[in-house]
Amino acid sequence: MRIDKFLSNQGIASRKESKSFLKAGRVSVNGIPVLKGDIKIDPQVDRIEIDGALQNYQEHIYLMLNKPKGVVSATDDTRHTTVLDLVPKELFRQGMFPAGRLDKDTTGFVLLTEDGEFAHNILSPRHHVPKTYHAVIDQPIAELEIKQLENGIVLKDGTQCMKAKFTVIFPGETPTLEVIIQEGRYHQIKRMFGAVGKKVLELKRIKIGGLALDPNLPEGQCREISVEELERITNCNRY
Repeated sequence: MRIDKFLSNQGIASRKESKSFLKAGRVSVNGIPVLKGDIKIDPQVDRIEIDGALQNYQEHIYLMLNKPKGVVSATDDTRHTTVLDLVPKELFRQGMFPAGRLDKDTTGFVLLTEDGEFAHNILSPRHHVPKTYHAVIDQPIAELEIKQLENGIVLKDGTQCMKAKFTVIFPGETPTLEVIIQEGRYHQIKRMFGAVGKKVLELKRIKIGGLALDPNLPEGQCREISVEELERITNCNRY
């Protein structure tokens, strides 16, 4: 790997910024200053230091973002704030994207990474990684309607949904339900409720697989996901 690519991939400096980094003598490999970006390194073996501080190589990064309303799940948007706009520079990586989208007015857990294979594994319906939401709807819901939703309801456009799980956790005139689905169709939960005559007032993703949104993570902020937490995403109970 070229040293300038290493600096870029690790979020230390962009390809453009790395030139001045190197020229200033701030980067050394195995104790020797490196001044050119095309020098090849093995990040798994070589000792790389920036301003004397050892840099531990991390092939991929995984972030938990607590998405607020009004932010779009996109890598670039000229009109709206994107999920990537909320990532601090020290955590940002080239090629980062949201692994699964939330609607603009939906809040909660968005996983950000540049690991395409991992993202595919958690998003593909055949892997059955469940996503859990809290949904507030506009009116009470009957047990029969819940059964319809759980058994794989057909949407108004004829789309057949997979089986899902719906649990009323706060009853009332505008009840809150926990919803667990294994797929991620466009506006799926809103359309599922719409198929039984209900409107979703609030929607928040609280869990991906077996990993819950950190209750101490404020809206609009993100943090790294640990190796142990990554395993909880994929090694979780299905329904």
